Amino acid sequence: MSPPLVEVRDLIHTYPDGTAAVRGVSLALHRGETVAVIGANGAGKSTLLLHLNGSLTPQSGTVRIGDMPLTTATLGTIRRTVGMIFQDPDDQLFMPTVAEDVAFGPLNLGLPPDEVAARVERALQRVGVAHLRQRPPYKLSGGEKRAVAIATVLAMTPDILVMDEPSASLDPRARRMLIELLAGLGHTKIIAAHDLDLVLDLCERTIVLREGRVMADGPTRDIFSNEQLLAASHLEKPLRMQACPACGRKTG
Repeated sequence: MSPPLVEVRDLIHTYPDGTAAVRGVSLALHRGETVAVIGANGAGKSTLLLHLNGSLTPQSGTVRIGDMPLTTATLGTIRRTVGMIFQDPDDQLFMPTVAEDVAFGPLNLGLPPDEVAARVERALQRVGVAHLRQRPPYKLSGGEKRAVAIATVLAMTPDILVMDEPSASLDPRARRMLIELLAGLGHTKIIAAHDLDLVLDLCERTIVLREGRVMADGPTRDIFSNEQLLAASHLEKPLRMQACPACGRKTG
C-alpha cells in the first residue's frame, strides 16, 4: 500500500483552561479516501481537524501531510494542500461579493489575474453557484453560503478537504444537494459530523472519538452496527438504520 497522505501519531492537545481535548490520537488516511470522524460533543473532533491544516500545531505527537511534517516552516505549503471548511460559513465569507470571496485565496498566492479569474469560475461552476458570483454573501441562503465556502477552498486547488459539520443548519433540500456535491468531489476528504446519515451516504470508513481518544476505526456500516460501541460513545445509529417505531422495519 502507498504511504499515507495524512498521518497523525500520538497527538495531544490541551487547551489553556486545562481541557484535554485530544489524548494520544493516531490515524492515517490514504489518497482518495472519504473518512468520517464522529463522537459526542467534546470528543475532540474539531480540535483534531484544526491540526490537519495547521490552525493548531501539535503540543505533543506529530502530523504529516504527504512527506511533510507539520512545522512552522511547512505551514504555508500544508495550508495550500489541506483545504479547511468550517462549520459556520460566515467564518469564511467576508468580502463584498461571492466572486471576491472565492478570489481572495488565489490572489494571496500572488497568482496572475487571468489565473485567478479562471480558478474562480471553475470553483463556482463546480459547486453550482456561478449565477451568484456578484451577490453579497450575507444575502445568500444557508445552503448557498455552504456551497460558496466550499468554492473558496476549491479555488486553492487543495489535495485534501477537511470539513467540520458540513450539513449543520441546512434544510433537507440543501443537505441533499450538499451530499451530492461532496460525493462528486474526488478529493481525499475527512468529515467531522453529528449527521450520521450523511456519514452513511459519503464515508466508507469511520473513526469514533470519545474523550479525545480513538475508540474505533473501521468500515462505516460495521461501526454503526456495533450498538455497544455506539452506546459507550454516546451515539445512536443513523436514522435509516433504526427500526421504524410503527412497523419495526429498517429503511436502509
